[in-house]
Amino acid sequence: SEAHLPARHDVVLRRARILRLLGFELADGEVERILAGLGLGVATVAEGWCCSVPSWRFDISIEADLLEELARVYGYNRLPVSHVQADLVIPAQPETRLSLRGVRRHLSARGYREAITYSFVDRKLQQLFDPDVTPIALENPISAEMGVMRSSLLPGLVSAVQRSVHRQQPRVRLFETGLRFIPGGAGNGLQGLRQAPSLGMVISGRRFDESWSVASGAADFYDIKGDIESLLGLGRCAEQFTFAAATHPALHPGQTAAISRNGVQVGVIGALHPDVLGALDIPGPVLACELDLDALLAAQLPAFRELSRFPEVRRDIAIIVDKHVPAAELMQNVRVSAGVYLRQLRLFDVYEGKGIDPKRKSLAFGLTFRDQSRTLSDDVVNQSMKQVIDSLEKNYNAELRNQAL
Repeated sequence: SEAHLPARHDVVLRRARILRLLGFELADGEVERILAGLGLGVATVAEGWCCSVPSWRFDISIEADLLEELARVYGYNRLPVSHVQADLVIPAQPETRLSLRGVRRHLSARGYREAITYSFVDRKLQQLFDPDVTPIALENPISAEMGVMRSSLLPGLVSAVQRSVHRQQPRVRLFETGLRFIPGGAGNGLQGLRQAPSLGMVISGRRFDESWSVASGAADFYDIKGDIESLLGLGRCAEQFTFAAATHPALHPGQTAAISRNGVQVGVIGALHPDVLGALDIPGPVLACELDLDALLAAQLPAFRELSRFPEVRRDIAIIVDKHVPAAELMQNVRVSAGVYLRQLRLFDVYEGKGIDPKRKSLAFGLTFRDQSRTLSDDVVNQSMKQVIDSLEKNYNAELRNQAL
């Protein structure tokens, strides 16, 4: 029928759109000449031209088609060339905040690969890591495996470890920075929903890459803890962070620690619970950590301290205490009781076994003393050591190892 036959139709070309879309101006006479030469009927209207398009020009249906024809006939080689101009503003980076790029580079230098996982995860997987949190469910998810918004970065990272291990990858180290979605109200509503920037890390498999020159055992808790401590040192405020034994539903009850900054918990670290490993069919241990990104990036200004011209004095002490006493707590006690001349404190030996009460353990510390204005005498150092020993004996029932044996 005639209703289905091609017919002429009108398309309006606005004068202002020529400059906006093509980037240059054309004289009205030139525009009309080109359009008429294409077989179009051209009528002048207030805002430009109304073009009557022949029925055989199927390629012209909207204003942009007319503009394309103008540029083609006018000649692409005649189009003026101009450089893009824009006001660029470099944002200020305060020295009291680490850059996220610096954190990524640091972890990459330590052998980690950055992962980008989905913000939506499987509800069952989410429940393994956060059983006490009711996740925000999507109304129309892509699939059941992406049905809820993540409240932790660990489900996605551990899934990546699972796939890597099943593909015979002997060493896996991954990290991710992203948002966690933490519900704040009852039900499945978005009322009170909080988005928390976080850093997630996982390691599994060998401690080092396979090599003839290095014996590589399996990675353990202290490997990932060392990586975290190196990160905390970037902001020059590592002393504000502490590790303390804790519990987490997805982590091993005897290998879990809470990370706190100035007494406020900002993260958790530990080995995955055997039940979680079994549910995901992961054969070996997996170590994981999740840390509040804002707490990690908050830094202190660099401060200059004059190098001392006077020698250091090193004293070692080995004590026996109950097994349940954390080494970090003992070290804090030593720092307080040693006085103002203590410059460095290191735990360099831990021993349990033959010759030690099964309920106790031996720890050896190295204490370094120094003064900026003079050489410390033996009397001054001996007095500091006496204060340390007296405090440990009083507060922790500690014994000097050479006296206890």
